[in-house]
Amino acid sequence: MHWLYRHRVIILAGICVVCTACVVLVREIPSVPFFSTVWSSEQAFQDLMIREGRKTATRPDFLFVGIDQSTLQLPPLTPDELANSRAMQLMTERPFPWSREVWALLLDRLFQAGARVVMFDLVCNPPNDGDLAFHAALDRYRDKVVLGANFDFSEASQGGGGFAQAVVPDSILIPPPQIQDDRVGYVTFFADRLDQKIRAARYTVTDMQLGQMPPQPGEFANESLSARGLEKMGRGADVPRDLNAHLIRFSALDAYRPLPLYELFDAKFWHQNYADGAFFKDKIIVIGPSAQVTHDVEDTPLSPETPGPTLHLHAMAAALDHEFLSNTTLTTDYALVCIAGILAWVVVAFVRRPLLSILIMVVIGAAYLEAVRLFYDRAGLFVLTVPVLATFLISGAFSLGFEYALERIEKLRTRRTLERYVSKNLVKEILENPDSYYHSLLGVRVPATVLFSDLVGFTTLSEKADPEALVKQLNEYLTQMTAVVFENGGTLDKFIGDAIMCVWGNVKSFGVAEDARHAARTALGMRRALEKLNQGWRAEGRMGLGMGIGINQGEVIVGNIGSHERMDPTVIGDSVNLASRLEGLTRIYGVDILIGPTATEFVRDEFHLKSIARVQVKGKSEPVDVSTLIGSRNEDVDPELLKWLEAYEEGILKFRQRDFNQAKILFSRFLEFYPDDFLAKTYLERALEYEQQPPDEAWNAVEVFKKK
Repeated sequence: MHWLYRHRVIILAGICVVCTACVVLVREIPSVPFFSTVWSSEQAFQDLMIREGRKTATRPDFLFVGIDQSTLQLPPLTPDELANSRAMQLMTERPFPWSREVWALLLDRLFQAGARVVMFDLVCNPPNDGDLAFHAALDRYRDKVVLGANFDFSEASQGGGGFAQAVVPDSILIPPPQIQDDRVGYVTFFADRLDQKIRAARYTVTDMQLGQMPPQPGEFANESLSARGLEKMGRGADVPRDLNAHLIRFSALDAYRPLPLYELFDAKFWHQNYADGAFFKDKIIVIGPSAQVTHDVEDTPLSPETPGPTLHLHAMAAALDHEFLSNTTLTTDYALVCIAGILAWVVVAFVRRPLLSILIMVVIGAAYLEAVRLFYDRAGLFVLTVPVLATFLISGAFSLGFEYALERIEKLRTRRTLERYVSKNLVKEILENPDSYYHSLLGVRVPATVLFSDLVGFTTLSEKADPEALVKQLNEYLTQMTAVVFENGGTLDKFIGDAIMCVWGNVKSFGVAEDARHAARTALGMRRALEKLNQGWRAEGRMGLGMGIGINQGEVIVGNIGSHERMDPTVIGDSVNLASRLEGLTRIYGVDILIGPTATEFVRDEFHLKSIARVQVKGKSEPVDVSTLIGSRNEDVDPELLKWLEAYEEGILKFRQRDFNQAKILFSRFLEFYPDDFLAKTYLERALEYEQQPPDEAWNAVEVFKKK
């Protein structure tokens, strides 16, 4: 197999060329399995970019007045409300569509309030009563109002050709040819043929284009409702006149929430919600259906149920801000795919370290995605993404697979060669565990911070729980706790059942004081992680668990403890034992974290602490002061607790000075605000007891523990 190694780079290049060719050619042969989805997924990725990427700014002067369910089914009205509103009378006379006098009254109300433009996403056809009143209003406000028109494609599609028929407002409202009147614009949005999603807006379109034929020179261009609206705003120069479909950058999905139409005729809403009409001053308003029963929704990248009337506002906002999107050219697409294949070959062929190669590929992939996002957000350009990354990752994966096969072949060949000279079991140890074979059993004394954590209630749970569920829960716990340790630069020393031992300063030290602070941050992180885990477990019907943590700082011995057959790199010493004892004392004092004296001094400036006791644990001849963590000083900690904590700390000081009367007063004052505090209640009981029967002269407030 030596020829594989000699021609390794060429073989890797061939792998990348084949993968790249498969991705490139499949665009021309879309029936190829797997690879065909590479290109078809690009549109889904672009839709994701539209949803998650930068949006066109929401225009505060754009409003959508919706014919919603509450408008179609008016709430109960008093006789006075009906008598004072001609529009309400007309809307209650019969179901929608109402007399068009309603629209005349609406125009009068909006324009008297100072509205700038009103657009109807409604095709007012056929004739209806109230047309004369509406016609008069359209003439009065001809420079500020636009009516909707539509295109009927049924006859064109059935006949296999021909033109779509325009459905325009009836001739009583606007004289023919209505579609050419500057008060009429078509409401149609043309969906993509492949998936029927609306991604683009045609601001102008000719009859020839509607018949799926190229436009002719000089042919009249029909204008959309949004184009007419822009012209009425005085922004006609922003309307694209090139007869093309323009991909638009949508505003946010909820940018233009509908205002119920009936509220505009209800005196109390008009006054309370709309400041007697001042709300509508200088607004551009689209009126259209928003009730679910009307089914006037469109499938867009934002949502399959985007309200149809809001599309006009999205299109107008995009035109005003020139927020149009474009795709890279086909030549650029193919070039990017080829570059991806070449880059995958370079990474795998010349890095020569699989894990590093994978890391580099992940970084390159992430950087490319970030670049794609930047191009979209800043330039409105869709850079080809899925086929490029697919080429890069597929080429890299197959190349790494080839590298892995070569490595396995080489390892097998090396093993077989060595087995001719030494025993098989020694070869296995040398090849598979070289560190444990070569490391010596040396030791060194260093200052370190040790943290022990253990679950409370796990033994009870293990006696009752299903073994599989128990192991799953324990693994979830250990996974979260380990992540917190690593986030804070700790070394995970070992798991002891459900207990965890971790160290700062044995492998790498951040400095003695900073090691202690890292340990304290880890303890608080474990507290938060366990709270989140308990929420999830209880929601699933499982029992929540408690936790005890002990932290101590001091000198330890670091070394590989064990034998040549099995070694355990760990730390030992008196400081380690004290950390373990402190973890056990958390049950005694009803807290979840206990910190030894040296670590306490190192972390005092960064964390809020609470004194616990002066203890002498088993195996120690000298007592130590231990504290617990309240929280970090840069976190939101209850200011009232911090205020009364001063009384508690002073009570501890008085207690140790044998001033039991003052200690009693201070603890009582603290308990007025925190009556459930276990330690304060304990110290109050002892102060009362010692006040009545003082301890002997040798008493020094030390609690001695004879057991671990």
